[in-house]
Amino acid sequence: MPARAPAPRLASAALLKTLGASIRVHRKALRISAITAAETAGMSRVTLHRIELGEPSVSIGAYINALTALGLSLEVKDAVTPLDRPIKLAHYPQLAALTWSTPHLTELRPQEAIALYERNWRHVDPTTLELAERRLIRHLCRTFGVGPLIE
Repeated sequence: MPARAPAPRLASAALLKTLGASIRVHRKALRISAITAAETAGMSRVTLHRIELGEPSVSIGAYINALTALGLSLEVKDAVTPLDRPIKLAHYPQLAALTWSTPHLTELRPQEAIALYERNWRHVDPTTLELAERRLIRHLCRTFGVGPLIE
């Protein structure tokens, strides 16, 4: 009987969700189907789907196989960065607009912010982004390893 995976800490779960979302965004940007990506990575489509959801029960080997199948790599970084502080929505108008369904929010963790930008990028108007928000997005992309949302 296989051993149970340990319950992930909140921060670890958020990182896995961000990693999974990044894998999915990259796969879709390459216009590769889930079936093709899964076959290339040597796994089932269901396992790839679980990876893209950031499920902690999937082995790290499967995550690495999915990354390399899409031409990505995993980098280990020091987790203590200035972006560990909450991001105040009042300073970033388009990010604040993306939280319309939760008006009580005043700030987000960086991982939540990049995930929100990625999921809802189609609703962001890059031509009206303020310089500070552009810098934030670029920094989030570099820090959390997602592809560029803006050039």
